[in-house]
Amino acid sequence: MRHPFIGLTGTNSAGKGETAAFLRSRGYAYHSLSDVIRERLRAEGLEESRDNLIRRGNELRLEGGPDALARLVMREAVPPAVIDSIRHPLEVAYLRTRPGFFLLAVNAPVEIRFERAVRRGRNESSASLEEFIGKEDEERGIRPEAQQIDACIALADAVVVNDGTIGDLHRKLEAFL
Repeated sequence: MRHPFIGLTGTNSAGKGETAAFLRSRGYAYHSLSDVIRERLRAEGLEESRDNLIRRGNELRLEGGPDALARLVMREAVPPAVIDSIRHPLEVAYLRTRPGFFLLAVNAPVEIRFERAVRRGRNESSASLEEFIGKEDEERGIRPEAQQIDACIALADAVVVNDGTIGDLHRKLEAFL
């Protein structure tokens, strides 16, 4: 096994979920930092909107430290595993304590990502491209508890640009593996 733990980071609707599904098809177990937040939102009776995910994730980082979500997920992760939704540099730092951890960033042009977000039909809290871009600005925070997507992408061991078809993405991922 080349990479016992593969972490996924990247911009919204870039293809992290499809990348995770591809890795699952290759025998990797799936764990998501966002699923930890979704579980908390459900327990609190709150909608799993993008706004609530960002807010509650930041609260969990503030309460438990910037790497809190990574620590919670890694309690259950056994290699080979893909760790999805990494959004803070200290999550990366914590995950790098695992031997063989590899951080893969997935990105795509913002116009393509907005179209994908609209098609998948989740509550993205953005009805227009401008609102989508504004929401991304919230994910580029510098507060210790805030999401810091750009900083995570900068820490990646490799970046996959997902600007084509799913087949194109799969070919890029196959080459990566």
